[in-house]
Amino acid sequence: MSKIWFWCIVFSICVILYINPEILLPSMLEASENTLKLCLSLCAIYSVWLGILQVMEDSGINKKLSKILSPVTKKIFGNLDDATNELICMNISCNILGMGGAATPLGMRAMQRLDDGSGKANRAMMMLIIFASTSMQILPTTVIGLRITAGSTSPSDIMLPTIIAAVFTTVIGIVIAMLIEKIKERTSNKK
Repeated sequence: MSKIWFWCIVFSICVILYINPEILLPSMLEASENTLKLCLSLCAIYSVWLGILQVMEDSGINKKLSKILSPVTKKIFGNLDDATNELICMNISCNILGMGGAATPLGMRAMQRLDDGSGKANRAMMMLIIFASTSMQILPTTVIGLRITAGSTSPSDIMLPTIIAAVFTTVIGIVIAMLIEKIKERTSNKK
């Protein structure tokens, strides 16, 4: 495998040096400039939302949100301790607000707390993966922010399709996971 990489690098260097470098180099510079602009835009978007998340934590809104979402999370995730439930509720609320970057560390901490040490994903872990993967969003702020920085004339046009797709995929994911769980229970009871 290392020989393949070596020859790919040699070929790339030859292409850069000998085949019209005046076209290739400006394209590379433009791509790196666009990448830097995108990274700065994402940093700005995430810093705003992480600040809002910090305000939510400092003001205790996260605990109130956890109490509001608690009946739903208890039904979906099972009986959880308060700290894990709060992390899951904050993860879900961050995803709902379109703050996927802020939701990720919360989801990772919740996943660590859900781990029972068996080496297998339990029901609550699978449900958290479904929620994180389908990214149920009411307000897709990151995508809207990216569309604004890309110069879109109507960046919020994606809201309704995003909501429909997120609700649909989340519900389907939960239903499939519950069906698989019931099938596993039946097969284990037959043995």
